[in-house]
Amino acid sequence: MRSTLKTLIAVGIASLALVPVAFAQAQKIAYVDYQRLLSESPQARSATSALESEFGPKQKQLEVQRKELEGKMQKFDREQATMAEAERTKTQRDLRDAQLTFERRAKEFQEDGQMRQNEELQRVQKLIVESVRTYAKAQGFDLVIAQGVIYNSESVDITAQVLANLQSKAAAAAPAAAPAAPASAPTPKK
Repeated sequence: MRSTLKTLIAVGIASLALVPVAFAQAQKIAYVDYQRLLSESPQARSATSALESEFGPKQKQLEVQRKELEGKMQKFDREQATMAEAERTKTQRDLRDAQLTFERRAKEFQEDGQMRQNEELQRVQKLIVESVRTYAKAQGFDLVIAQGVIYNSESVDITAQVLANLQSKAAAAAPAAAPAAPASAPTPKK
């Protein structure tokens, strides 16, 4: 009787140990390279070029102002020994005010750029996550892993398929957006 009970317990424990293995084999799991999607998707590239066109001119303007300020400071350093005391004090004050103004503008530019970059990144991330979800549901995946993967075989990597999906969405959105732009222009009021 005792040996039968021990055998039943051993069989029960062995069958419980096999349940997770059988369950895991029934799951359909995939991996997606999220960083690749962020760098290669047309939506991310479009966001990057939009930010560059939005902030590029102001960055160039700040660079010109920086060079002008440096030139004025160098000129002052060369000529301060021959300046009158009142002129030297006034020039020092003007240079200090100009430097503070420049630093404030540069900080505002940096903060504005960072804020817009975060907005665009969130928009693109939301689009990528939604695209991964849509693809995973359509293909019947139970789990899609993005980060923290040490190894994955190419058979579970769906990055290329999701990237193709994002590219087709971008291609479909481009012709639709082009005709809409002239139509949305405001009409002059009389």
